[in-house]
Amino acid sequence: MSNQLQEIAAELKLALHQYPNFPSEGILFEDFLPIFRNPSLFNKLVRAFKLHLEATFPNQTIDYIVGLESRGFLFGPSLALAINAGFVPIRKKGKLPGKLYSAAFAKEYGQDFFEIQAESIPEGSNVVIVDDILATGGSAKAAGELVQKCKGKILEFSFVMELDFLKGRDKLPAPTFTLLSGQTESLKKSS
Repeated sequence: MSNQLQEIAAELKLALHQYPNFPSEGILFEDFLPIFRNPSLFNKLVRAFKLHLEATFPNQTIDYIVGLESRGFLFGPSLALAINAGFVPIRKKGKLPGKLYSAAFAKEYGQDFFEIQAESIPEGSNVVIVDDILATGGSAKAAGELVQKCKGKILEFSFVMELDFLKGRDKLPAPTFTLLSGQTESLKKSS
């Protein structure tokens, strides 16, 4: 990570609010929504991802930023505009019209489904998938499956934060970037 990118990441990290034991016991929830209340920080968030993508893919065009519902929608479209790419949403089942591809992913209490419009990513397009947090990797993996069903090429998965101890990146079929250092353990004590 470049010095400029590290400086931006450090400033963004200071803006996070932490909520112990939310949404359940043993979880330290790091809320990145305060970044969006400050236009300067929001611009820096987008700039940080842009700097990273330019350095990582200097000779490749990124055709699409794919954002996962719902927090990937908060910065995905802005990042897409900043790098002159299209934005494609991946939504929960039943939210999109037309011919769709669907992929299942596990949730704490059962299964959910993501969908993408079949014509949204032309075959061979270069894609970066973005979301706010990488935890178990289930939803990101499902998003990757949808991009692959469209025959798009996943260049990278990019996240604002990561819960390293859940090893979600191990499930993903492409390189993974996390902007802000992740949590290395849960609040629950290991036995």
